[in-house]
Amino acid sequence: MKDRIEKGDIVLINKTGKYHQQVGEVSEIDYNIFFVKIVIVKLGNQEETFEEKDLQLQTKKPNLQEVIASIDKILEKIDQITHLSTTEQVELPNRLKYLKLDIPKLDKQLIQKNFDSIDKILAATREVDSSASFWQEIDPNLEKIGWWIRTSL
Repeated sequence: MKDRIEKGDIVLINKTGKYHQQVGEVSEIDYNIFFVKIVIVKLGNQEETFEEKDLQLQTKKPNLQEVIASIDKILEKIDQITHLSTTEQVELPNRLKYLKLDIPKLDKQLIQKNFDSIDKILAATREVDSSASFWQEIDPNLEKIGWWIRTSL
């Protein structure tokens, strides 16, 4: 069975024309008067409208379990980050644990506040030492969490 295209998914445009073979993120789903599923796709700085039949699913938006698993993977790597201040050594794991508890509650403000703090600490640390191997595990998981927050709340 074909997966349904939903908000936040990454899709490939199969429709011949200006956007053929471009990849974008689904920003909205609607239906026209004939109950045909209309998908609004964000392509860079603009949005375009397509019928679902003109799109091919590339990547599903992460689900709740995947986001929680991503938080756990980042938590496992924190002790490898050597350039954290004493305050950040306490704050970063605590913020990640709070985020893990807040996500099932879907409290947008709380989730966004914790994620922004986590992202800020990690961005500052990445500037000091971006070559460390743990970033290969942290970055894609942080990206997945950010993707879920952006498209689910």
